[in-house]
Formats: sequence, C-alpha cells, structure tokens
Amino acid sequence: MQPASEKKSLVQDIEEHSTMKMNSKIVIGVYVLLVLLGVCTGYVLAIRGSLSVAAPGTVKTDKVVGSSDSKTFKDSAEGTLEAGGAAAEGSHKLIREGGPSQTAYLVSSVVDLDEFVGKKVRVWGQTMAAKKVSWLMDVGKVELLSE
Repeated sequence: MQPASEKKSLVQDIEEHSTMKMNSKIVIGVYVLLVLLGVCTGYVLAIRGSLSVAAPGTVKTDKVVGSSDSKTFKDSAEGTLEAGGAAAEGSHKLIREGGPSQTAYLVSSVVDLDEFVGKKVRVWGQTMAAKKVSWLMDVGKVELLSE
C-alpha cells in the first residue's frame, strides 16, 4: 500500500489537473466569445456605413457630387475629364475647348475624380498656385454633363 502522504499528493495532483482543465476551458470560451463579438461588431458597422447619409454641406445626386460651399469653390470650368496631371501637378486634367493652353489641371480632396474620367463635366473649385501648369484647381464639386 501507498503511504498516506503519497495518496494525499496524488489526490492533490488530480484536483490541480482538473482545475487547470477547467481554467483552460474558461479561457478558450472567453476567446471564442471575444471573436464572435468582434465579428458581430464589424458586421453592424459595415451595415451602418453602407447606409450613411452624405456629410453636412455636401451634395450627391445622379449628376452632381461634392461640396455645396460656393464661397470656397467659386471658380468653374467645363470640359472632358482625363486621368493624369502634368509636371507633378494635378492628378487629373480637364480638356477644354481652345487647345492645350486652356487645359485645367485638377486635384480634389472632396470628390473622387476617377468616377468621371472620360466624361464631359463642369467642375467648381478653388484656383491654386501652380509652378509648371497654366491652371491648377482644387475641385470641390463635379456636375456630370454627359456620359
């Protein structure tokens, strides 16, 4: 037979092992719960983001997108929008009647100009100082004139 101290030690080992198993199950359960909560939160935020309304002071219709601030964006021009600037100025260019000297080079922190590439548009913006191009404009609003 085993001495009483060894039996006691064996019982303590079994109890400690079962306690560790229980603690491991609790920890795993908490991690699973956290992951599920994170997924649910992401899903809810994604749904709400897709239903968001335009920010105050902005316009978004089928033909007009951008800011309604006509004091800041008071300059306007009309032409066909193309991707690519010139001499590291502008991300896009507006090809206007009158030849290359009438081309307006555009940037925008308000409107995604890529949506209008290849289309005839009217843009409203603020003229900025340019070093190498004839006209550089920060576009605040775009109106689609034709596809």
